[in-house]
Amino acid sequence: MTLSMNAQQYKLPFSEIDHYPETYTEANIMLRMIQGLGYRYYWATESLNETDLAYRPSADGRSTFETLEHIYGLSLVIAATFEGWEYDYTKETYPFAELREQTLNNFEIATKVLQQTDSVAQFDINVVRAGNKMSFPFWNMINGPIADAIWHSGQIVLNRRASGNPINAKVNVFMGKNSH
Repeated sequence: MTLSMNAQQYKLPFSEIDHYPETYTEANIMLRMIQGLGYRYYWATESLNETDLAYRPSADGRSTFETLEHIYGLSLVIAATFEGWEYDYTKETYPFAELREQTLNNFEIATKVLQQTDSVAQFDINVVRAGNKMSFPFWNMINGPIADAIWHSGQIVLNRRASGNPINAKVNVFMGKNSH
């Protein structure tokens, strides 16, 4: 079975955001942030074509595909933090459809863990870079990988508009569902 056939049979996460939790806990707030990121990323990357992926806003800027690879790396840091493993800055390269699926699944890993806890204090970011092990408190997750991935998802939206393929006009990030 090909990946495109597999994608048709498997619904990727974050095409919409589930109903919000009834209580405000630190974990529920982070859950909603990552759901919002997943929704933005899902629709920013929906129906990208080869022209969109190759688009580069300037000669020395990242292409849209290179930006997607960067977001994938950020999604690995997010998943590693919630699953408790060290991220070592090595990652596989994937074609677009698989890269998109892997990224969305990494965001989903985080949401599933967050649905099972009330606190995020126990989650540290553990990375290994050039042989150096580093650990950071969860605070860095907020202004680091999560905020950066949201930022770059916005770049994807801007890039695709510039390459002639704007985002679906029915996307409603405020509601987390597309308007009809």
